[in-house]
Amino acid sequence: VQLQASGGGVVQAGGFLRLSCAASGRTFSSYTMGWFRQAPGKEREFVATIRRSDGNTRYADSVKGRFTISRDNAKNMVNLQMNILKSEDTAVYYCAAGPRHIIVSAMTNENQYNYWGQGTLVTVSS
Repeated sequence: VQLQASGGGVVQAGGFLRLSCAASGRTFSSYTMGWFRQAPGKEREFVATIRRSDGNTRYADSVKGRFTISRDNAKNMVNLQMNILKSEDTAVYYCAAGPRHIIVSAMTNENQYNYWGQGTLVTVSS
């Protein structure tokens, strides 16, 4: 599967953005989909994920209550609604595809994801 992330941009603190990830391939609906991010000078970190088998979602503590992940299998899309953005949310955001059946404890592990998009830059100005 090939992934294309979009929707990044510059936004003021307190604002919102909606990231989208378009997937090619007929088997998109088979994958667990996740969002990860990498801030300047930092390692890539987990943001949110939605498991294919049951729709179970997981969020990083830093975004819980502000971000929402959703998927539309008919459109081969996964979205990340980001509200109340903070300067520390500034990063390149990547969407990724992992296995349909994945244990909960592994959902946040980037090593479980086999396919990655190119990333989209989100800049939050304070």
